[in-house]
Amino acid sequence: MNTPPSPLGAEQPAGSSIRIGALVPLTRPGWVEAGHHLLAGLELAVSHVNDTGGIAGRPLDLVVRDTAADPQKAAAAVDELARLGVAAVVGEYHSVVAQSAAARADALGLPFLCASAVLDALTDRPTPWVARLAPAQSRSWQVYADFLLGAGHSHIAVAADPSVYWASGARILRDHLAPHGGTVTEFDMRVLTPTSLCDTLVDHRATALLLLAGHPEPAVPIVKSVRRDKRLADIMIGAPAGQPEFAEWATLLGDDSTAVPFLRYLPERLSPLGTQVEATLRARLAEAPSFVAFEGYDTVTVLADVLRSHGTDRARIAGSWPHLSVEGTRGRIQFTRTPGISVWQWAWPPVQVVDRDPAQPDRFRILHTG
Repeated sequence: MNTPPSPLGAEQPAGSSIRIGALVPLTRPGWVEAGHHLLAGLELAVSHVNDTGGIAGRPLDLVVRDTAADPQKAAAAVDELARLGVAAVVGEYHSVVAQSAAARADALGLPFLCASAVLDALTDRPTPWVARLAPAQSRSWQVYADFLLGAGHSHIAVAADPSVYWASGARILRDHLAPHGGTVTEFDMRVLTPTSLCDTLVDHRATALLLLAGHPEPAVPIVKSVRRDKRLADIMIGAPAGQPEFAEWATLLGDDSTAVPFLRYLPERLSPLGTQVEATLRARLAEAPSFVAFEGYDTVTVLADVLRSHGTDRARIAGSWPHLSVEGTRGRIQFTRTPGISVWQWAWPPVQVVDRDPAQPDRFRILHTG
């Protein structure tokens, strides 16, 4: 491995706690609910490691920094965490923010295990320093495109916010649907209001409207407007990025929260470990844990295995990614080099398309798996 000079604090003295940096969106405009679930999973796994003797008798210490969905804030946090001597950085939910963190970690020679961000190009060059548990967007959104085709939807309208992440998603859908005669038409929500979007959709032949837009604004007002417009009674609303996963979606939308298919990264049945973790997370969160909470738990579980076998040296941690085989809550985790992806990738986590059941909004129906 071509290893850059280790920054100050790369080695942690024997007998001290082992510090791990954690990047999490905990304030707006970050997706706060996702951040809380991610942090709950990270913290529970740290607690489990420490309750079972830590790493060769040394406890893990999670050093949390709020990214607030700000790429510059995330990069600055990586710099700070490197100076504090963390062995590695974990976490982050927002893809564009994770991109910034990954680039900085790569430059510093600091291992970064990304929990939840899916954008394919986390770094602009192949790097040994970054690994990822979440599926690449090109993988999961192709599964969503297959679901659309199977459900008879080939002409898709997209309500889009400007973002590298949303633009990438639209491109993946378009490229996957085109060989099947499908089309994707984007509508810029900087220009349209939810009401004017409805007027536009009436004249459009799409049978599905996908929300490639922020939550709660403008996604929630769009759903309310479309569901109340009798002219659009037959259009399906979808949210591949997973907005309906969290309780806030159901709280804000009530009955309108149901029958909105979205992506989540869970198997049909959790592993025995996953079943135990699910019960504890449910008690901690006072609600059903999202897939993001399981991603957080699995991230620390993987890193703990690395620390036990390779110690806290940053280069040795990064060098371990291709040799790992760790049982997580959602299956056995191993990292490989995947064409078109510049980081070490778990290929692949389980992918589902689910929605909230109209008959029981707190229950999820599995519509498609990939």
